[in-house]
Amino acid sequence: MARVQLALNVSDVDAAVEFYGKLFGVEPAKRRPGYANFAIDTPPLKLVLIENPEARGAGVAGALNHLGVEVETTEEVSAATTRLAGAGLATAVQENTACCYALQDKVWVDDPDGAPWEIYTVLADSDSARPGSTSSAAERLDGQESGGVCCTPGAAAAGAAGAGAVNLLAGEPVSTGHCC
Repeated sequence: MARVQLALNVSDVDAAVEFYGKLFGVEPAKRRPGYANFAIDTPPLKLVLIENPEARGAGVAGALNHLGVEVETTEEVSAATTRLAGAGLATAVQENTACCYALQDKVWVDDPDGAPWEIYTVLADSDSARPGSTSSAAERLDGQESGGVCCTPGAAAAGAAGAGAVNLLAGEPVSTGHCC
């Protein structure tokens, strides 16, 4: 099953867990100090809450931290990497990386406005949450990390740099206009 991930910076993870638990009618799937995630069936969503009250410059409390699409296998991550690089997008690959209290394989791309997207699979649970970067995919590829976004990569393999938004699952072009 594939599902969209939404990672939010929050000023108080306990208050956010209480609110989102009530909103979606579910308990967190994982809870650690300053971190929680919900695996929501309806709508299919992985909601990640990252306590980050000092998030200025990397977003504000309640603002977007990063986006993602969780897939089932490493092969799906590899196929997405090939497809995205083939479409001319700069990619950053991480394999067997500890992130958000899980061991993961993933590929990162940035949308035209710099919002980080990851396509990832969870390999195993972990006791570690690796601090990450708010830099663009190109900067992450150069290893210039600055902190703020959970689990964005440092130096990683790169695909061809380019522009153009694509539907990450279908590989189809999408509008770059903004709505709602």
